[in-house]
Parts: sequence; C-alpha cells; structure tokens
Amino acid sequence: MRVVCYCRVSTADQADSGISLEAQVAKMQAYAALYDLTIVEVITDAGESAKTLNRPGLQSALAMLKAGKADGLLIVKLDRLTRSIADWQDLIDAYFGERTKEALRHKINRRQRVGKVRFGYDLGEDGVSLVEDPAEQQVVALMRDLRAAGRTLREIAAEPTQRNIPTKEGNSQWQHQTVAYILRRAA
Repeated sequence: MRVVCYCRVSTADQADSGISLEAQVAKMQAYAALYDLTIVEVITDAGESAKTLNRPGLQSALAMLKAGKADGLLIVKLDRLTRSIADWQDLIDAYFGERTKEALRHKINRRQRVGKVRFGYDLGEDGVSLVEDPAEQQVVALMRDLRAAGRTLREIAAEPTQRNIPTKEGNSQWQHQTVAYILRRAA
C-alpha cells in the first residue's frame, strides 16, 4: 500500500526547530516499515493551524489521494490532520469513507480478518483468512438456541460463564454485550 505521510506543527518555534516534525516523520517511518507500507512522499505544514483544512501541504496530500498517486494518508495523531469533527467527517466522506467500506467489505467477503479475530473463528495458517473454531462454534450455536428459546442476553451470558468457557480474550466472566455482539455477527 502506498501512503503519503502528513506532518503538521502549529507554532513557529516548532516549525523552526523541526524537532516535532522530525519526530512525526520518524514515527511514521517506523510504522510504515512495521506494516510494509510504501511511503511515496512526506508532506509537511509547518506553522499551520488545524482549524481549517485549507493548508498547502494537506491539500497537496489530498490531491495525491484523489489522483490515485497514493492509497492512504498516514498521520501520527488525528489532531495533526484536524481538530474539527465537521472537517473530519468531510474528509471521511470525500476521501476515506467509501474506500474504507469497500476494502472492509472485500476482506469480509473473502473471509479475511478485519480487526480482531471474533469469537467462533481463528486465523488460518496463512495468518489472514478465518477458519471456524469448532468448540467456539458450538458455543455460538448454544447462544442462538438459547436466544430462540426466549432467554435474555444476561441469561445467555451466564451459560458459558457457569461452564467455564473463556471469551476470545480469555475472560471467564461473559457479558451480555459480548453475547449481543456475537449473536448479531452470527445472524
């Protein structure tokens, strides 16, 4: 995946010393190396506020995304990009929303992991695809049966707790919210 690294500092002192910019670049380079991302360009806005999206560097980075010269934008913290929720939503709608949804939908359709591995599945030998965990699938089936029988989420959560069946994270105490999530995903 090709990414543009975007850095921003707001004060003249930070812009002149370059320390904060250098630290941001170093973090992004380490992240890119860890996740096998290709940095196509590093763009900075020195001495610019995040109150607006009309910053020369940011506009250049966004233009690269729009032109297909990069697949993603890499930042160290959200506040380097914007401090405005409205601007953040505009960016998602214009640059990230549909692209992210399509990528996630594609991975899910190929039975690949999106986020953490959910209960009922394990990672395949390739480290990417999902394979059913037979023991956990039995617990999911039990939860479905109990729900169909009219049991509440709290009552259903009590079953694996009483049977000492751990959650995916290894917790021995099941929560009704976890059961609700599992049942929604299993539907």
